[in-house]
Amino acid sequence: MNSKQNTRDMLINGNVFRTMLSLSVPAILGMVVIGLYNFMDAVFVGQMIGPVAMTAVKVSYPFTLVNSGIATLIGVGSSSVLSRAIGEQDRKTVDKILGNLIAFVSLLSVLVIVLGLLFTRQLLALAGAEGAVLEEAVRYLRIVFCGSLFVNLGQSTNMIMRGEGKLKKAMAIMAASAILNIVLDPILITALGTQNGILGAAFATIISQFVLMAMSFFYFLKKSDTVKIHKIRFEKDLIGPVLSVGISAMLMQVMSMVQQTILYNTAQRWGGSEWQTILGAALSLQAFAFIPLWGISQGFQPAIGTNYGAKKYGRVTSFTRTFMISATVLALVFYIPIMCFPAKMLSLFITDPAIVTAGAPMLRVLFASYISYGVLILAITFFQSIGKASAASILALARQLVLFLPLVLILPNLFGLEVKGIFFAQLVTDTLVLIIAIVYLIGAFRNMGRQVVSNTAKSAVA
Repeated sequence: MNSKQNTRDMLINGNVFRTMLSLSVPAILGMVVIGLYNFMDAVFVGQMIGPVAMTAVKVSYPFTLVNSGIATLIGVGSSSVLSRAIGEQDRKTVDKILGNLIAFVSLLSVLVIVLGLLFTRQLLALAGAEGAVLEEAVRYLRIVFCGSLFVNLGQSTNMIMRGEGKLKKAMAIMAASAILNIVLDPILITALGTQNGILGAAFATIISQFVLMAMSFFYFLKKSDTVKIHKIRFEKDLIGPVLSVGISAMLMQVMSMVQQTILYNTAQRWGGSEWQTILGAALSLQAFAFIPLWGISQGFQPAIGTNYGAKKYGRVTSFTRTFMISATVLALVFYIPIMCFPAKMLSLFITDPAIVTAGAPMLRVLFASYISYGVLILAITFFQSIGKASAASILALARQLVLFLPLVLILPNLFGLEVKGIFFAQLVTDTLVLIIAIVYLIGAFRNMGRQVVSNTAKSAVA
């Protein structure tokens, strides 16, 4: 109980900058290690097996986001409800969170396993995989689908830990799982040999996710002072609030799957397998550079949700400003080396100098808007945290579907861009979505200002 109260007190009364650091540093460090999952799979597979296997892993990656989407849908939605319930001191809601989450995630995971195994080949064909790449990708992805329940329960329960404000514990558990994956990758790839090495990378991921699930369950069964596993069942009063918030977060994951599937298909059509390889390497770098920004957003969510639930609107404003400035500074750590040394970055994945030379200028284009991502990601997290699902969903859909996909299909046909138009589509999309996000944020803070004035007037009358 003391731990629970201390966490809440820190969030609603502690120094804003120090609280940001205490929430964000472990989250960022943990998420960086977590980001090494797919990043290191691609590096180990590319260096130890070859470019066909590396491309197979990267073409498969968008479909693994189905699992991430499920974990995010229920995990982020539940975490948002939990943070606000802690702020409001609503014990009844807190006690329902985990049982509802486990029931929901288990049902959806079984569906993914069945449908994923049935349609693996067809899904990969949509991404433009063919020949040897397709065959290797089918073998890799089927194993990953088999571990869906471990992945989804491990990741979603870890999100509840973050919503509770236990960022250090959550990220320590995630980091331990990620480190295990990194250790197992070369061991299992070597043990299974060149012909089956890609299976070793898949098994390493599944084993690591099982360990993540086991550690998370142990925490809630034995260690947590705030959240416990009670009855495992669907809670009617939670389904709406969880899904309304979680769907915007899920859209970012699932739309990434759609987005990347079309990207790989378009790259194949306009540039062939060479440009699929370049795109795979560039997206690996982009995904890894996203990780610390996602980390800081994990610290941002309980800070905003708890203070919003407690009606501490001034602190909501202070936390938003402090986190966004810090996220932009953090983005520079990745932005500068990638923009200055794009060829060296691509060489981490690609051993052919000619392919690296062709891809380096387009890596710069892809990353041109990255400096704005701290504001953009935190804007989406902000609306998820305060329960404003529609704004978060609009931003996510605009960035990954409504604006981006038409541009990916149109730009290669204009100005002689051809395959390079794929990379320019990201820059144009991000610029437009950033403008929309800023407009929404201004409106949200004006609304909170009006609530403060209204509450002050009511207090004066009373």
